[in-house]
Amino acid sequence: MRRFYELSRFPAFPRVWRRPESPGTRRVAGFPYNPNVAYSREDIDKVRERTDLAELASEVTRVKKSGRSVMAVCPFHQEKTPSLSIDAARGLYHCFGCGKGGDVFQWVQETQNVDFVGALELLARRVGVTLTEDPDAQKRRGKREALIGATRAAVEFYNHRLKNADDASSARAYLRSRGYDGEVVDHFQLGYSPGAWDELAKHLVQQGINKQAITEAGLASPGRSGGLIDRFRDRLMFPIYDLRGDPVGFGARQLEGDGPKYLNSSESVIYHKSRLLYGLNWSKSEIVRSDEAVVVEGYTDVIAFHLAGRPVAVATCGTALGEDHLDLLRRFSERVVLAFDADEAGAGAALRGFDKAVPGDLDLRVATFAQGRDPADLVADGDKDEMLKSVAESIPLLQFRIERDLANFDLHEAEARGRAVRAVAPLIRQHPDPVVRHEYAVLLSKRTGVDLSIVEQAMRSRLAETRSNEPPDMEPPSEASAPTAPRRLTGQAKAELELLRLLLANEVGERTIDPEWFGEEAHLRAYEIIGPVAANLEPGEIPDLGGLLGDDERPPAVLLRRIAMEARPLESVHSVVNRLKVGAVDRRIERERRALETKDPASQEYSERFAELIALERERRRLREMGNER
Repeated sequence: MRRFYELSRFPAFPRVWRRPESPGTRRVAGFPYNPNVAYSREDIDKVRERTDLAELASEVTRVKKSGRSVMAVCPFHQEKTPSLSIDAARGLYHCFGCGKGGDVFQWVQETQNVDFVGALELLARRVGVTLTEDPDAQKRRGKREALIGATRAAVEFYNHRLKNADDASSARAYLRSRGYDGEVVDHFQLGYSPGAWDELAKHLVQQGINKQAITEAGLASPGRSGGLIDRFRDRLMFPIYDLRGDPVGFGARQLEGDGPKYLNSSESVIYHKSRLLYGLNWSKSEIVRSDEAVVVEGYTDVIAFHLAGRPVAVATCGTALGEDHLDLLRRFSERVVLAFDADEAGAGAALRGFDKAVPGDLDLRVATFAQGRDPADLVADGDKDEMLKSVAESIPLLQFRIERDLANFDLHEAEARGRAVRAVAPLIRQHPDPVVRHEYAVLLSKRTGVDLSIVEQAMRSRLAETRSNEPPDMEPPSEASAPTAPRRLTGQAKAELELLRLLLANEVGERTIDPEWFGEEAHLRAYEIIGPVAANLEPGEIPDLGGLLGDDERPPAVLLRRIAMEARPLESVHSVVNRLKVGAVDRRIERERRALETKDPASQEYSERFAELIALERERRRLREMGNER
């Protein structure tokens, strides 16, 4: 049998991947900053200011000067024509093709396969900055290390009990029934929690671990008498590790008696179930090599894939698979297979959290096993080939959704076929690739017997029904475009964007900006970021967008980065402001007109509102005349 210890090697990554912020990260002026990192904020700023982003980019991709900016072939997606813009002065980059963007630290994270701390240290050496430690951050890091230390001691205690204690005989019998030998136990550090109330807590205290660390690590809770009560009792223990290989919590399986079948650690400073995947610390290297990750339901299913010689499986830790989990997997593979039982519960797990069923930048797929059998059962029964075949024959998540939905209709009935088309057409319409949309439309036509032109008409009809729900700065896509294609902006929306560009260039002067000028919610949110900064700048001073936006991926920050990279000349601030004032008055006039429709023409309030309406129309006429004069 292949030795497990050979699986822990972690080779260099073969490609660029996206690294989300690590647990504990918060934002300082829009910049990602992890308080567990013991470096001062001043040093971080100094490294960023001294780093030439254009020079960094030239080391990994082809760049071309274009005025103040640098255009480059984006290394984050395949292209031949440069679409990535780099503003070296501001230390920002943005790709107009794939939407990737950020600052110098995010660039190094993305291209050098390191986390924020690694990027900071690499750049510090490059630009000759000596990093100094932040005492406060050092304390926070010390707390984390204390909780990790308590958890590691618990792992050792449970593992020793499993191997040696008489009361662990039922746990050992269960593992033998699964085909686990001592090597499996040691590799995954499986353990057994004794049934007594406080054996772990007493052991940890004797080891010199303080009670606060024990409770904050989720290993025990205070009792009424002042002692500690173990959280896990009479259970088979599966330690859960983070990507660094540090133990952060447990999944505990009930062997006998009442209670939940599985009990997980509670949320803590080190344990965040929405950001953890069991087994990823052991599987990440093989996932990278094979370019495939498999998400299974249970801890024993993860182990089953290791026993089958395909250590690419991970499992969530007592929660549904969510976007944070997918963000984690994106770092290692673009192909993710959801592998669940073929029963209703398994199918539901495959679909939970993915109602729209659009994989985006992931090749998200579904594999199902024979009903009532999971990977652990298949491997224990000697059917590992059947398990691996199911994964190899996985189908795209959208196709799985379509097949599941069609199964709810009797396709022998004409009306049922019509309902089936109307139910499935919106799913197909959401796919970003028009070629793939066409292929799924053909599939739906064949499965239902409905003519392809009717299916495509149903897709367009459902699109029209949802137009009223589109965000204000977007329009529904045409048949030949992706569903997120930007609409043709109105003159007012263009003026709002131009005002943001003027603020980014500090070209507004001392004018007071009225938030009421922004009719688009997305533009108002962006103004709330840049407006206060621009108001405090000296004439000619350019906002430090690297520090302000960093790799912030919220829509307003992405919008600001994108328009900051536009190379076209700025419009006249007077013209832009005048158009915005006219737009704001237009909206007030419309509100007054709607209000008048609900009032009694004989009332005093009607007279007052009517007078206000006349005054607003005069103001609009005046503003338009001023604009024409210019």
